[in-house]
Amino acid sequence: MKQTVLLAMMLFGVSTYAQTIIEEKVKITEVALGEQLFFDTILSKDRTQSCATCHNPDHAFIDDRDNGVAGAGSLGNDLKSIGDRNAPTASYAMFSPEFHYDTEKGQYIGGQFLDGRESNLQGQAGGPPTNPVEMQIPNKAFLADRLKGDKGYNASFKSLYGKDIFEDSNKTYAKMAQAIAKFESTEQFAPFDSKYDRFLRDEYDLTVLEDLGRTLFFSNNNNNCASCHLLKEEDAIGETFSNYEYRNIGVPQNHALMAKNVVNPKTFIDHGLLNNPKVSDLKYDGKFKVPTLRNVAVTAPYMHNGVFQKLSTVVEFYDKYVNKERILNPETGKVWAEAEVKVNEEDMKLLKEAKILTERKVKALVAFMKLLTDKKYEHLIPLED
Repeated sequence: MKQTVLLAMMLFGVSTYAQTIIEEKVKITEVALGEQLFFDTILSKDRTQSCATCHNPDHAFIDDRDNGVAGAGSLGNDLKSIGDRNAPTASYAMFSPEFHYDTEKGQYIGGQFLDGRESNLQGQAGGPPTNPVEMQIPNKAFLADRLKGDKGYNASFKSLYGKDIFEDSNKTYAKMAQAIAKFESTEQFAPFDSKYDRFLRDEYDLTVLEDLGRTLFFSNNNNNCASCHLLKEEDAIGETFSNYEYRNIGVPQNHALMAKNVVNPKTFIDHGLLNNPKVSDLKYDGKFKVPTLRNVAVTAPYMHNGVFQKLSTVVEFYDKYVNKERILNPETGKVWAEAEVKVNEEDMKLLKEAKILTERKVKALVAFMKLLTDKKYEHLIPLED
């Protein structure tokens, strides 16, 4: 470096040397740029929200606001529009494989968003800014011009991607999304430091209830959780608790959410995977990507539409398929509502293979899932569920 600087001084003079120093100072890593973009409201039309608004790093990367729908949907840039789905956590999202069809399993796997419509994290990061219900940026050129007009981003983008980066707005937009994806692929989003991880390292002793929950979770002779929420073998390091396949488990509509965000809520149906432009077979109707259970205890509400507020309700919802006494939704006191999209035979077979759960077993499973909370968020775990 010293030899380069001396050579620059001898050949071009002090002014060029000063310029060299300036250029050195504006250099930035792609991860750092992605982090800056993730927290910057510049990505929304009226500068009212950033990625972190709906993926708050202090709340396990979910939208922790009520938004008038008990957290089931997110407000858009105009502070009026409401999304029709529950914003999933961005934690551990990096581990979802690219969207593809596995011929051996006969299943679609991976991708981002609940219907896998974006293949990877970069695609996901590029979705919200130009979404008319979310950040509401008119088009890619609009955002590219905005970034170009900002001195800091102008220098950072040119330093990382070349001086001509702003000549093609599509390329500018793609690099913006790429940088955010790089940041979302850092350890901050996936520390693997929960009590469960510590247990695997012999740094935490399970309680009797947690140990029962662990046994129930991994045993296919009990409730079948591991059929969908396990990618590796039992107690494997780095497990994300999702096989990233798609299932229809008969989730009912969230009418409170629907009334806020669609023109005719009486006829609206979320078809899940079938909304993915790459999927057309009707047998995939109503299927959604199996979510990670990492941080699940602190990322309520639950299901693709946030229809359930408690983790115990989710467990009881599964149990109702085999337990004839599980008639009422504990949150409403009413009979379980009908499925938004009827469960197909393949998914129903999985649901029916489970064993009936006692109240103690329900509590045990919830206790185990609470173990999957990152250390940073343990203070957010509900005392009761």
